[in-house]
Amino acid sequence: MSDTTFDYIIIGGGTAGALLANRLSADPQNRVLLIEAGRKDDYHWIHIPVGYLYCIGNPRTDWLYQTEPDAGLNGRQLRYPRGKTLGGCSSINGMIYMRGQARDYDQWARLTGDDAWRWDNALPYFRRHEDHWRLDRPEGANENFKRLHGNKATGSTGEWRVEKQRLRWDVLDAFAQAAQQAGIPATDDFNRGTNEGVGYFEVNQKAGWRWNTAKAFLRPTCYGRPNFEMWTTAQATRLLVDAQADGSRRCTGVQVWTGSEMVVAKAAREVILSAGAVNSPQLLQLSGIGPAALLREHGIDVVNDLPGVGANLQDHLQIRAVFKVQGVATLNTMANSLLGKARIGLEYALKRSGPMSMAPSQLGAFTRSSPDQPYPNIEYHVQPLSLDAFGEPLHSFPAFTASVCNLNPTSRGTVQIRSQRFEDAPAIAPRYLSTPEDRQVAADSLRVTRRIVAQPALAKYRPEEWKPGMQFQTDEELARLAGDIATTIFHPVGTTKMGSDEDHMAVLDSRLRVRDGRGGVIAGLRVVDAGAMPTITSGNTNSPTLMIAEKAAEWIRAEQRAQAR
Repeated sequence: MSDTTFDYIIIGGGTAGALLANRLSADPQNRVLLIEAGRKDDYHWIHIPVGYLYCIGNPRTDWLYQTEPDAGLNGRQLRYPRGKTLGGCSSINGMIYMRGQARDYDQWARLTGDDAWRWDNALPYFRRHEDHWRLDRPEGANENFKRLHGNKATGSTGEWRVEKQRLRWDVLDAFAQAAQQAGIPATDDFNRGTNEGVGYFEVNQKAGWRWNTAKAFLRPTCYGRPNFEMWTTAQATRLLVDAQADGSRRCTGVQVWTGSEMVVAKAAREVILSAGAVNSPQLLQLSGIGPAALLREHGIDVVNDLPGVGANLQDHLQIRAVFKVQGVATLNTMANSLLGKARIGLEYALKRSGPMSMAPSQLGAFTRSSPDQPYPNIEYHVQPLSLDAFGEPLHSFPAFTASVCNLNPTSRGTVQIRSQRFEDAPAIAPRYLSTPEDRQVAADSLRVTRRIVAQPALAKYRPEEWKPGMQFQTDEELARLAGDIATTIFHPVGTTKMGSDEDHMAVLDSRLRVRDGRGGVIAGLRVVDAGAMPTITSGNTNSPTLMIAEKAAEWIRAEQRAQAR
């Protein structure tokens, strides 16, 4: 830390930050600093896929956040995992590769007034970093697949590995057949722009190991670049924003707590905030950028009154229906004996396959919660196991879990600082199920789950609904029960949303620059993470965040070239 002046400072070494560090430091003329509050990703459970069970709720890898008591969840609080290590949430998440639906990005284009976000214009930025298993032998992929995913025959290959899962379960195969009997088509690719169908998820793994963004974008390249520097166990505490002679403002650096001293790092070009949908709005608010009333309440000078900072929180709430079964293997029975655990460990040691290689959810399905829905609006994560919550013991009886979430919730929450101390966790209030639309989708989706499980394909295993229980039938009962049993899938977005000039709640312009509240932007400051999404994507959010970072990196480099001319 002897030289603390850089061209670009990236705050957050997670999903977006790792890709940005790679792209910006590729130019040897750029001095790039990456600041990560957590430690390096050298904890063994990060890399073994089932290790998410030991990373969530672990201070070594998780910020250990909790939500506020939530009326929609009947007063419950939820654990709210966020990755605190290199790779960020890509080091502790479910590893599912999912782009979402084309309509998500077309909506972003409408909301921002910028066609750069349309699906057709976002697709090349997914392809730019994707390395898909099906293209290992290009002749094995059809032309439509190559259009959507690239083509190694022409050199289109990236760093973000996508592979098939290395296991299957009879009970999940039966669920997939039952879903088809209930009218959901089979699919082998959820990433075509419409993800309707049922099939096994593809995952970000490589040969049975988790593939996080630190491995993909930092380790093979950035570590060897003399113009790249990385600080770990270093927490950004405040952005430095200076007034300019013309009355505008510019972000010139960041104050960083190293664990033993406070250090100031200066940025000649930009500070890029990639700390995630919880920590990015927290840091903006601590820096005087946010709702003026909230800032004054905590004794923080108002630099920029932006009411949207920390607002618009959206998340996917999954309703976990559990079904007891008979005559079929589930992880509950396999992992609840010493012999079963030994077999699981031996299979992974010898083949890198089996339960230790599995993502939290293996089988997925996208469908409509009711016939009047114009597009697939619910997603299933189906697991050959059951437990009360991740991190708690498996149940003693054989069972599977069919978790279903509303892809496009209308409920909106907040992330707000509790004090001016950077050490204090922010108040996270998702306000789940706070609208009539979301409660109706919750009730309808539980009925869809029951319709699938009642199909002939599962009958041989005699499924019995253990949770929530068949005694609950009305809309009101099912919505209330959803509040009792639902949990987050850990997809918070939207808290620093981009939007058009007419949207007074938009924190960012369409190129992810922080607005100054006067029709311009704060020079030298962007937010590049899931918080920038104006609306949540129709599926898992990790890979869309990479696409956002890929676009941002291109825009930043283009602006640098333009300034050099």
